[in-house]
Amino acid sequence: MTTVVPTEDVQLRFRGLRIHAQVCGEGEPLLLYSGVWGEVRLWERLLPHLAGFRTIAFDPPGIGRSQPPPYPLSMWSLAQMGTTVLDAFGIESAHVLGASFGGAVAQQMALSHPGRVRRLVLASTSFGGGAMPGNLEALWHFIHPRSYHPERLERVAGAMFGGRLRAEPQLVRSMHIRRPTDTLAALYRVAGLIGWTSLPWLWAIGQPTLILAGDDDPVTPLVNHRIMAALMPRARLHVAAGGGHLVLLDSAHQVGPVITRFLREG
Repeated sequence: MTTVVPTEDVQLRFRGLRIHAQVCGEGEPLLLYSGVWGEVRLWERLLPHLAGFRTIAFDPPGIGRSQPPPYPLSMWSLAQMGTTVLDAFGIESAHVLGASFGGAVAQQMALSHPGRVRRLVLASTSFGGGAMPGNLEALWHFIHPRSYHPERLERVAGAMFGGRLRAEPQLVRSMHIRRPTDTLAALYRVAGLIGWTSLPWLWAIGQPTLILAGDDDPVTPLVNHRIMAALMPRARLHVAAGGGHLVLLDSAHQVGPVITRFLREG
């Protein structure tokens, strides 16, 4: 049973756009970057395992309750949004956790705004261009709009995300995974990845970094995480046995303590 953690909803502004944010807990600040379609509710399964930290999550532009942008936002703009969110709460620097697409944004923030990032957690992500692509069936389900219909999502969850969802696809019901119904908003959301790669400058990310991966991730293969851990000077890799692309959610009880131990080392 998932523990309900009290949260506070806040409305922010970024370049004139209304952005919905959510704050939870007390302690050192931890900024959360969600996956490509991830709303703040996506974090509900992980939050009980992040006790002792003040988490700040937000719906990216065009996702959830945040206003869609009039044009695609680059990875640099999305990273700057993180600094804007921190500024709104009077936070000079924070730990940063990015999952999947959000892991790419977190890498960009660590490079472009190094003074704002204390420790970095990258989960189920990659370095963009040049990375080993995922399983074709999983990627097809991932991008196909019909895959996110509640009944169909449960049927394809195992092939789409791997991990525990192969044996327990019903878990996806509580994960609040929804693709934008607005096709343009969906296209604008993924546009930031076009032409982006962190491979040439991974060596320049100097923050202590925890790289988290499931050993059954069909979207971002484990080899990409190994490459990142090898190229980043202060990175370590943790592989969750039986975890899939949604390792933060399908194995929250397993990876939550790993994350908090790493963050408290600083």
